[in-house]
Amino acid sequence: MLLCSIVLPVQAEKADRYKKMEVESDQPGKVDLQNQIVVFNGNVVVSKGTMAIRAGRIEVRETPDGYHQATAIGTPGTLATFRQKREGVDEYIEGEAEKLEYDSKADTIRFSGKASVKRLRGKTVADEVTGALITYDNTAELFTVAGGTSAATPANPTGRVRAVLSPRQDSPAAAEAASAVPPAVPPGARR
Repeated sequence: MLLCSIVLPVQAEKADRYKKMEVESDQPGKVDLQNQIVVFNGNVVVSKGTMAIRAGRIEVRETPDGYHQATAIGTPGTLATFRQKREGVDEYIEGEAEKLEYDSKADTIRFSGKASVKRLRGKTVADEVTGALITYDNTAELFTVAGGTSAATPANPTGRVRAVLSPRQDSPAAAEAASAVPPAVPPGARR
């Protein structure tokens, strides 16, 4: 198994951490106040400020110290998804996997099984990471990616750990990349 860490400037909205967590679904759910567990099925949406998790099934637990832990599982053919706005910029973190595990105390989310996470600048993909397991640590601004046993997906046809990274916005490298135009290739010529 291959493991790598990638540090990207990816801090989520700070206020999200203190917002109420809301859970909605198409099917009846179960709220167990004694054990502090909420279980919902059928097009479930969990929101907390700008954060949204969507899945076929979501189980939310409240820890004794008042933090939330959520496990979201996709349905056959549909992955669970995550989206959250970044602090102070027009950027979002979006991800998907067969299973998502959110921990509000550690401020982390784990994407496992056909995992893919993107950082979007507006609507443009700036960075993308794929692998078998991706952990996004918002506090440390760090993605940890594991792979080597991941099944191939359209986003990652080899199943290997993969990262596509763009130059930092407003940097000389980004300006140079934006102004670079590939040379024209005459018809019938090879590159």
